[in-house]
Amino acid sequence: MFAEIIIDQDAKALDRVFEYIIPDDMSLSVGMRVYIPFGKRILQGYVIKVKDDCDYDSEKLKSIISKIEDFSAIKPQMLKIMEFMAEKYHLKLASILRLFLPAEMREGKVKELFKTYYSLVEGASIVLPKSAKKQAEIIDMLQNGRVSAVELAEKFGYSPIKALREKGYIKKDMEEVKRSPFVIVEDVKRVELNDCQKNAIEKINGNKTYLLHGVTGSGKTEIYMNLIERTLSDGKNAIMLVPEISLTPQIMSNFKGRFGSTVALLHSGLSAGERFDEWKRLFSGEARIAIGARSAIFAPLENLGMIIIDEEHESSYISESNPRYDTRDVAEFRARENGCPLVLGSATPSIENYNRAENREIELIELPVRANGREMPPVQIVDMMEELRRGNGGIFSNQLIADLCNVINTKKQAMIFINRRGFSSFMKCKECGFVAKCTDCDVSLVYHKEDNRLKCHYCGKQYKVLSRCPNCHSEHIQYGAVGTQQIVSKLKELFPEVKILRMDNDTTSTKNAHQKILSEFKETKPAILVGTQMIAKGHDFEDVVLVGIVDADQSLYQSDYRATEKTFQLITQVAGRAGRSVNEGKVVLQSYSPYHYVYKFASNYDYKGFYRKEINIRQTAQFPPYSRILRILFSDFDENCVREQLKMCYTDIEELKKSCKNEIIYLDAMKSPIKRIQDKYRYQVLMRFKLGHADQIEKEVFRIVDSKTKNSVFFEVNPQNLS
Repeated sequence: MFAEIIIDQDAKALDRVFEYIIPDDMSLSVGMRVYIPFGKRILQGYVIKVKDDCDYDSEKLKSIISKIEDFSAIKPQMLKIMEFMAEKYHLKLASILRLFLPAEMREGKVKELFKTYYSLVEGASIVLPKSAKKQAEIIDMLQNGRVSAVELAEKFGYSPIKALREKGYIKKDMEEVKRSPFVIVEDVKRVELNDCQKNAIEKINGNKTYLLHGVTGSGKTEIYMNLIERTLSDGKNAIMLVPEISLTPQIMSNFKGRFGSTVALLHSGLSAGERFDEWKRLFSGEARIAIGARSAIFAPLENLGMIIIDEEHESSYISESNPRYDTRDVAEFRARENGCPLVLGSATPSIENYNRAENREIELIELPVRANGREMPPVQIVDMMEELRRGNGGIFSNQLIADLCNVINTKKQAMIFINRRGFSSFMKCKECGFVAKCTDCDVSLVYHKEDNRLKCHYCGKQYKVLSRCPNCHSEHIQYGAVGTQQIVSKLKELFPEVKILRMDNDTTSTKNAHQKILSEFKETKPAILVGTQMIAKGHDFEDVVLVGIVDADQSLYQSDYRATEKTFQLITQVAGRAGRSVNEGKVVLQSYSPYHYVYKFASNYDYKGFYRKEINIRQTAQFPPYSRILRILFSDFDENCVREQLKMCYTDIEELKKSCKNEIIYLDAMKSPIKRIQDKYRYQVLMRFKLGHADQIEKEVFRIVDSKTKNSVFFEVNPQNLS
């Protein structure tokens, strides 16, 4: 017998199937992990096929050394996903397979946790000498039932325990301990569904993709729970994805309250042990609902009856590091393979998916009103240029300060949104223009006042704060645009008696930090929560009556064809946090470009109006969904090597462009906007081509690049971020 094996190595040269002999005394199944000899090394591999015949001279083949586990860690359906992702995204097989297992399990750093107990041996005739007092005390203690080994050892030491075991009076038992993520479970009351919600649940009942377009507060989560409840009653399993780890505590609280231990959580914020045990509960079928961020789409569940992606428009569903993939594509593939519905939910659907719904490629279901029947909170746009003319050069407009005072006086809550962490975005010399940059990345360092450090948000390196310019030695240092830390600092000056909380990547890096911040905010009144996009979606606090958007223009003028779409989505999502209960809400939006069309549509919650405007621009300019963008990213420590690889590939791609006539709309090679990250130089080729022959052109580009390069090259289709 022979096995086809993929070696667990990320090298391009090893990205293929290898064949090995299965020893006669070894029973092997597809999906198992094994140790194999490779040259002078022993490596791990994944068995993807077991067969009787060999494609090579069997005399030259080596034998598998041993199995890593006695079960198939990767289920057959996951191998189909591997084939799909390798074909669609041109990824290395091993890098895809790694997505299916907890990293620590693959590296051998985590395993099942067992607790040891001692108990009396039934029927044992116990006779102890009078001198064995400790042994007698142990026997007396065990008369009431088993006791943990740790407790016995701490109380009596190891010698009497060992003596009793040797005499056959006591026995040792092992029990597996489940490491479960900490979740505050609240009683979930049954909600009376409105007609729109009932209609949505009734419609979502087939093997296709549904776009659930519901305004913020329209009760999408309740629909998700009802759909999953129906799925479980049909004897099937479900996956529910959320875009941010910060949303999982609230979602888990709701789902645990409704479904109990059938829910498992998968995301990067778990400890190694927790993630392994939650994965194992899903693998064994003990848990039937997987909830988590992007990686939860690879949950080892079979017999899927429902996949739900909440806030489907979020860019976090697209992996921007190796391996690069779009979670929504993988979800559609899994749904097709399982013959189950895929639900894409959002108050602000992506332009591409709404366009698909218009073209009836997927089914559109709308929830036009809030579940409680209340109006959306009014949005007041404040012209910050006018504030400057009136002498207010501060961070906050007079209107926002007045509204915050009102929130505090009425003992309610407010959220302040700014999508920039740190105290200021850079430190710059006023005299010569020197900007402090990371030595390993071509980006400016962000000033973090609390730590009094300059930090790189790409590689994490930290530096001393500038007291004088290293270039011209001037002491005149200028600070850049404000971040969350500076917002909090100013609010504390204005409202010293009020609890000000901050939620961004810096404050949520420790375990359960998201949950602690959100719980504290929920219990404190008055209070103000300052945050990045972590606070912009999904959260439901009934006493939040004011949302302040400090720098609405930040995402508007980025060099990205999605800039206006992202701005509209962020504003709509964060505005939806206000007035979700009986209290009326309000949104104050500060802008230096108050007459931009995106603010008109966002302030009126007019998604359809915005969509019509945006889709016309996309069609005229031939941007997705009317074309496809391909980014080829070359990266290496040696800049000359990167340039040479790019040059060789680009020459052939130019020839391809000539042969494709008018199919390729745009082609150019350039340095990446961020030239260097983690000391690796980055160059890129950008292509835009029409949809007609997009797949063929893409495959030909893959072939060209593969034939010309030795090192890793990354491909991104319709990239979310070109930096």
